[in-house]
Amino acid sequence: MTGSMWLISIKMLLGDKAKYMGIILGLSFASFIIVQQASIFTGLMARTYGFIQDTSQPDIWVMDEKVQFIDDIKPLKETQLYYVKGIEGVKWAVPFYKGLLKAKLSNGHFQICNIIGIDNATLIGAPPVMVEGKPIDLREPDAIIVNEEGCNEKLSSNGKNGTPLQVGEVIEINDHRAKVVGICKSTPTFQSQPVVYTTYNRASTFAPVERNLLSFILVKTNDKKSTNDLCEKINKTKGLIAYTSEDFKRKTVEYYMKNTGIPINFGIAVLLGLVIGMAISGQTFYNFIVSNHKYLATLKAMGAKNNLITKIVLIQALWVGLIGWGIGVGCAGFFGLFSNESGLSFLLIWQVLLGSGVAIFSITVLSALLSLKKIYNSDPAIIFQGK
Repeated sequence: MTGSMWLISIKMLLGDKAKYMGIILGLSFASFIIVQQASIFTGLMARTYGFIQDTSQPDIWVMDEKVQFIDDIKPLKETQLYYVKGIEGVKWAVPFYKGLLKAKLSNGHFQICNIIGIDNATLIGAPPVMVEGKPIDLREPDAIIVNEEGCNEKLSSNGKNGTPLQVGEVIEINDHRAKVVGICKSTPTFQSQPVVYTTYNRASTFAPVERNLLSFILVKTNDKKSTNDLCEKINKTKGLIAYTSEDFKRKTVEYYMKNTGIPINFGIAVLLGLVIGMAISGQTFYNFIVSNHKYLATLKAMGAKNNLITKIVLIQALWVGLIGWGIGVGCAGFFGLFSNESGLSFLLIWQVLLGSGVAIFSITVLSALLSLKKIYNSDPAIIFQGK
């Protein structure tokens, strides 16, 4: 009976090809909009903590207690670094500089760069993937490592279409000589400035003279199981707060969620996809079921119960939902694949797939249940009266 039920359901769908294609196209477009916009939003939020993700060596980030996100720099005192080093459970603690400084290129143009100063002795915080050179090359005089995207675009001789910045070239950072000794890959960040790595002492030289220049303290625990306990110990220190890498990522995302219009903008786009699905596909599917009520009424006249009729309609709803959702997700996936070259943020995660699937199937199932009301109330006798 199950095989026959599936066969009847699909034959009814294919019997009206125009409406069938209209339902599929509407659901596909709605699915594409939902997945595409949600994935761009997810990719954009992932970029806010991309730098934390690249700095994978520490278990804990220590900062000023008023810091709200990764780019909200409130310098610490050098004495606080030594205090953290002395806390029980700390395997190592190193200084870390992060700031925006102006670079002067060989063609005379200026460009704001994200300057990263890593520990001189251990080089903890160095870029994870090198294209040319090695992190140890930072120990050379005036040495810097620049991310590949920055070399190819904003630090090239003439913007994106110019000659890329090469290893061995010299630029100026805040009127100080800086020689490129390596090129690295880095995760795209929310800010689009080029990323420049150097040692902590050299970054302090590049930076304008200030009393305090220590941006963060990177900490490794003796035992990862005690990471949260160590954070609590550090948090008892006046003026300091400690986060695990995951907690710092979460705090950064929460800041952008609460203090920018990004969630609202993308939320409206996703809502638009739902409205399109309900207004076009849902209505078309509802009309399709209603227009075929005579066939379903015939089944009732032949002894079929409402339960069987419900299963047939729900099979049709799931069938068109699955096809429409699959096409939409596939198109969104291809969009993401081809948009990587353009620098557009796009991150398709399983939560987006699940959410879009629930949304599309909810549209079709809801339309099916609404249409069933008329089928339940229909009198099978009208079929034989020619009405």
